[in-house]
Amino acid sequence: MSDHYFSASPASEHRYAEAEYVYRGEGLRFLTDAGVFSRGEVDFGTDVLLRALPEELSGRVLDLGCGWGAVGVSVGKKYPGCAVVMCDVNERALALAAKNAASNGVRSETALSDGLENVDGLFDYILTNPPIRAGKQVIYRLFAQSAGKLTENGALYIVIRKQQGAESAVKYLKTIFQQVDTVDKSGGFWVIRCAGGKQDAV
Repeated sequence: MSDHYFSASPASEHRYAEAEYVYRGEGLRFLTDAGVFSRGEVDFGTDVLLRALPEELSGRVLDLGCGWGAVGVSVGKKYPGCAVVMCDVNERALALAAKNAASNGVRSETALSDGLENVDGLFDYILTNPPIRAGKQVIYRLFAQSAGKLTENGALYIVIRKQQGAESAVKYLKTIFQQVDTVDKSGGFWVIRCAGGKQDAV
């Protein structure tokens, strides 16, 4: 099978599975499917990312490479004042993200986009569990695009497994952001916070 979770139009047969998750006291239920990252459960890396976020979130929030919406829907449920946007290159994933937002009572927008090409405006938070298997060139392009999509005080939060290049990612991120901090390390995953995108980054 040639499908990947970063395929634009997965051709694999549908195999729906529900996933349940509790985020900061909010119970959520998601519909997942084949051809989309982490069918049937919120993966460990995404859980680490969500739990490392600040205790209070506000403003515009982008779930970059949203999959079926675990990050965007969780944040939107806990912080209903946020304006949540979810984007993905995978059509099946994006349809699930929109459905999951609606079924959990979360207001959100979705954008079918290769990276941030079709995403409008600036964001106070960009949150991503990047598609590592798509390759370093792809994910570094996402990071560089994000540098130009943050508000003045905005921040990019990334989760990357140490064994899959977290240390080299930090080195690269320091070339495009003024401030790069590893804010959590759990189970082999690093959560990296980046702020102050450099003007010549993109």
